Amino acid sequence: MNKLQVWLLAVLGCALVSAAVWLLRSVPPPAWSDAEITTLRSLWIDSLPDLPDDPSNAVGADPRAAEFGWRLFFDTRLSANGAIACATCHQPSRAFTDGRARGQALGESPRNTRNIIGAAYSPWQYWDGRKDSLWSQALSPLEDAAEHGGNRMQYVRLMVRDGAYRASYETLFGALPDLSDNNRFAEAAAPAGSAEAIAAWQSMSAADRRTINRVFSNIGKALAAYQRLLVPGAARFDSYVAAVIEADTAAQVDTFTTDEVWGLRLFIGKARCTECHNGPLFTNNEFHNTGILSLPGELPDRGRAEGLRQVLNDRFNCRGEFSDDPAADCPELLFARSGKELLGAMRTPTLRNLEGTDPFMHKGQLPTIAAVLEHYNHAPLAMIGHNEAEPLRLSRRELAQIEAFLATLSGPVAVSPDLLQAP
Repeated sequence: MNKLQVWLLAVLGCALVSAAVWLLRSVPPPAWSDAEITTLRSLWIDSLPDLPDDPSNAVGADPRAAEFGWRLFFDTRLSANGAIACATCHQPSRAFTDGRARGQALGESPRNTRNIIGAAYSPWQYWDGRKDSLWSQALSPLEDAAEHGGNRMQYVRLMVRDGAYRASYETLFGALPDLSDNNRFAEAAAPAGSAEAIAAWQSMSAADRRTINRVFSNIGKALAAYQRLLVPGAARFDSYVAAVIEADTAAQVDTFTTDEVWGLRLFIGKARCTECHNGPLFTNNEFHNTGILSLPGELPDRGRAEGLRQVLNDRFNCRGEFSDDPAADCPELLFARSGKELLGAMRTPTLRNLEGTDPFMHKGQLPTIAAVLEHYNHAPLAMIGHNEAEPLRLSRRELAQIEAFLATLSGPVAVSPDLLQAP
């Protein structure tokens, strides 16, 4: 047998194997086992528990605070130029993302804009978890030069001067301070930002700074009350799980294609996706280094290793003086996981409502779901720290089937449509 014949036999063998795999994946999948149904039930939207309490935010579950926060979320006056709102980057039509690799407001944010649907279930916020509550997270963009770019005195003055805001604020938090003495309260003052704002802040008494910080933190608590309403509703996947639980074979066939079923089987099995993307929100809200490469010319991101340092030293964290938790009982901070494995680790994002949220990963490095799956299929070495993922070695058909399944996780936000647009 000559070399050409050997080569032709090898090609024919590969083609036959590929054809066999294709045919196997095209036949109806087997029935779900009891163990698999238990896993599916754990991912089902009906298994989503009630929102966890946030003891650090006394108004977190107050509908009046949520209504106040809704108006704040869409208000462009909460910015240096009067043109940037929270909704500028967290666009409801894009599952509260913005379609950019990195957020764009007054400047460019260093990281990708995360989907905030279901964020109230996480003990950590941001990709690196540098904030431990929704209200504390809401404060950072307001003064970030690349985002809203304002200063906390500006925002407190808005509460004082806007009649509707003043009424809402005082109903929830009590009387606003008298800012009429310009010698005590400059028009602009903050511990960071312009030289003038910093100088004005430093000239204030400790008591006056504390007063401004208290109002500033309360603005964040109202914004958090609104964001707590943003939870996912049922997607097509959830209808399929309901049909599986009810053993309704006809409904299963009507709800999922064969490829989508095989994709789900791969997701909970061979592809090991549920090691991180588990629970009804398809995230463990933990931190993992998965070997995502830095963008050209950029140093590797330290991720959770740096985020942990920041959250422990944040004056607006659960143990700080502006927390409403009288016991400062903050187990997440007290028992926060540390160690070298957190170098380069990022918080696992939810997989619900992926549609329209590309590009993906913490700096938008990967343009499509297909590219994300290809990344995990090869699991390259990490540029910093250690890549926890191992190569999946899935076929092209299998990758396509997982992608098909992921498309079934998009559904509505379980909130009145009125709250998904500007007042």
